[in-house]
Amino acid sequence: MNEAGKLVSDSVIVMTELVLPNHTNQLGKLLGGQLMHWIDICAALAAAKHNQRICVTASVDRIDFLHPINLGDAVSLVASVNRVFNSSMEVGVKVFAESFKEGTRYHTNTAYLTFVAVTSEGKPVKAIPAIPVTEDEKRRYDEALERRENRLKNRKK
Repeated sequence: MNEAGKLVSDSVIVMTELVLPNHTNQLGKLLGGQLMHWIDICAALAAAKHNQRICVTASVDRIDFLHPINLGDAVSLVASVNRVFNSSMEVGVKVFAESFKEGTRYHTNTAYLTFVAVTSEGKPVKAIPAIPVTEDEKRRYDEALERRENRLKNRKK
C-alpha cells in the first residue's frame, strides 16, 4: 500500500462453489438465497482483503437473476472493491455458472454491495482508498459514485 491507497486489483477474490442438492429447490436450480449468501461472503472477503480489517455489510443493491444455475454446476464469484468513500466502499461481484459436462459457462448475476470498515469493537473507521488502473476499473470506479448518489437519494425518500 502507498500513501494514496491500494490498487483495485489487490482486492480481487475468486470463490468457486459446487451446487449440491442441499443448495437447490425442487426443480434442481440453485436457491436465490444460497447465491446471495455466497455473494455476501465473497464481497466481504474482498473488502476485508483491501482494508486489512473486518468489514461489515451495510447494504445490497438489486440482484437480477439472468440465468438459472443448475445442480452440479460450478459457480464462480469474482469480487473487488470498486470505490471507497470514507468508511464505506462499494464492492462489485460478478457470478458465472459453468457446466463441465456440457462445456458451457455463462454470466448469471452482477451484484453491488456496500461495506463499512470497522474496528474490532464494530466502530466505523476510515477505509483505505482504492486506486483504479485499467479502463474497466476506472469505469466501475466512476459508476460506483453514480450508484452511491442514487442510494443516498433513495434513502432520503
